[in-house]
Amino acid sequence: MHHVVLFPGVAAVRISKRPSAAAELPRRVEILRVVAAAGLPFAVPEPLTAVATFGERAAVAISWIDGEGLPEGIGDPAAFGLLLEALREVEISPELEAVLHEPRRYADGLGWGDILNDEIIPRLPTKWRDGVRQRLNTLLALEEVPARLVHGDLGGSNVHFGEDGKLTGVFDWDMAVLSDPAIDAALVATWHGWDVLRATDEETYRRAWAWNDAVGVGHLHAVFAGKPLSHVDGFVRSVVAWLEERG
Repeated sequence: MHHVVLFPGVAAVRISKRPSAAAELPRRVEILRVVAAAGLPFAVPEPLTAVATFGERAAVAISWIDGEGLPEGIGDPAAFGLLLEALREVEISPELEAVLHEPRRYADGLGWGDILNDEIIPRLPTKWRDGVRQRLNTLLALEEVPARLVHGDLGGSNVHFGEDGKLTGVFDWDMAVLSDPAIDAALVATWHGWDVLRATDEETYRRAWAWNDAVGVGHLHAVFAGKPLSHVDGFVRSVVAWLEERG
């Protein structure tokens, strides 16, 4: 959604590619402000400027955070256990509630369960439908838990570590929501490996597995918005590719 211009040690400038991203940038900047004020034990990019608009584009400078992301399949269970715990323990303030959406399973046809059941599964190839519906039913049967701060795209290049192996910061909060913290656990596991969840409890592991098991946890942000999917066919193709790769 953005071009990013890097000024190492100083700032990163996000520049929207499309009008839709430009329109969303002020809200995303406000998410950064609120999350940065939540007292997390690692750095969060903070806006250094107001959002500037030019034509159909918009841009903002955000603070620089050192470190690098980890390669796929690599991750220290202790470090990620502390990261997941820190997110889970953030107090849900009125400010967070004001800027973050809380996805609902059922919401007049626009809940994430409604969309997957009614819009996605019927479009899947026949051989996948029953299995996906069964795994989705397992996910929908999970007991509701109090909504916590969920990053929504945790892992990979969004989590930076320093040369000493310590967590330095977490980037890209655009997909943040208020929901089940096991979603972030599943996102960590799908990139860094399920063994990285050894530092979590069995219930978190079980819930994380269920969140990933139906259509792949990385797809869920698209159905969490409480809005109709804008590209249903593309979403279905992506889910089918995930199913085929999974085997």
